[in-house]
Amino acid sequence: MKPTIRPVKGTRDFYPEEMAFRTWLYGQMKAVSQKFGYQEWEAPILESLELYAAKSGEELVKEQSFVFADRGGDTIALRPELTPSLARLVAQKQRELPKPIRWWSFGPFWRYERPQKGRTREFFQWNIDLIGVNSAYADAELVAIGAEFFKSIGLSAQQIVVKVNDRKLMEEQLAQLGVPPDQIEGVYRLIDKLDKLPAEKWRAYGIDDIGLSTEQIDRLSALLTNRELWKESADLTAFFNAIDDLGVSDYVEYDPSIIRGLAYYTGVVFEARDRSGEFRAILGGGRYDNLVGDVGGDPLGGIGFALGDVVIGLVLEKFGLKPQLRPAPADVLVTIFDAVLARTSAKVAAQLRSGGVKTELYPDAVKLDKQLKYANTQAIPIAIIIGPDEATQSQATVRDLRSGQQQVVKQAELVEQVGNWLGTK
Repeated sequence: MKPTIRPVKGTRDFYPEEMAFRTWLYGQMKAVSQKFGYQEWEAPILESLELYAAKSGEELVKEQSFVFADRGGDTIALRPELTPSLARLVAQKQRELPKPIRWWSFGPFWRYERPQKGRTREFFQWNIDLIGVNSAYADAELVAIGAEFFKSIGLSAQQIVVKVNDRKLMEEQLAQLGVPPDQIEGVYRLIDKLDKLPAEKWRAYGIDDIGLSTEQIDRLSALLTNRELWKESADLTAFFNAIDDLGVSDYVEYDPSIIRGLAYYTGVVFEARDRSGEFRAILGGGRYDNLVGDVGGDPLGGIGFALGDVVIGLVLEKFGLKPQLRPAPADVLVTIFDAVLARTSAKVAAQLRSGGVKTELYPDAVKLDKQLKYANTQAIPIAIIIGPDEATQSQATVRDLRSGQQQVVKQAELVEQVGNWLGTK
């Protein structure tokens, strides 16, 4: 046999079963976003590389982005993240947009990295941002949205935790360690690798690559285990008070090792993890105060987070919470008894659709058993059978394939009867 052409490495095929989960996930994200008053938006999949350069971090731009020259010679990137696009859109209509801006989106992204568990090169991601307000309640609201989402899909505070830190606090602490301003971004990269590298390699990276002294690396290690450090920050004290007011404090805790890898974060940063530590960043985000200005607008702060579909799917599987979804949308299959009655069945299917019932018409007059078997494989709950006797009296047999119960009704009453059996009337 001729070999089948394989999909591009790091991408996924979405058969109806996988697409049903993605659609369900989108629905949960949409519901939570709208619950907090956020509006849906979207941006191009292709952006100028200039948009990400010096804004997203050197590693993301130089090592993880899919980059190519278009026919006009411009350098284009498949978007690896959305926040720079968000800043660009806001900057373009900054004076027209009412503040605060509450926007959310769900779409595809690409990063050139080695595919592994929880990481693909193409992935879908929920992005949600609040722009134009710099307050403890703005920061806490985004974390509360994440907690509300976890609740909505069945993940409890005993299973998931959102870990929070503040870059301003860490910058102050690093200054006390004698780290010069031009070395802080390097130390942030070091902190972000804390649970990615073995302890000795992490220390060696800090000393050899970042340029810290042995004393500084020791003091930094101690700093990153101080879970009471947040009490030295007025901003974090106000943040945790706001988290308590919003009713999600059971999901949230302080962790000085949370720093996030993107260069544009300026204040509060946070990540969600499962409490056993298997999944490092289920969602991640933070405050960015300079990004809109960096893309040509006036300075305007914001805070947001992103959550990818791959990891959250694995988390739901781990806890036995991934829903069993029915890919087929139809609630009714209208069968065709024979070629003579095909037009009658087609008209009944059209009648059901006009009445708001999602209906499939089997497209061929094959054996009835084959048609009913198809309905069962698709988990379609109701079948309509119209044989010669029913057709003569303008009737139809309604069969509930879940229970085996069936009833002969007038064709004019089918919409009402099917609705009763489906529980929609």
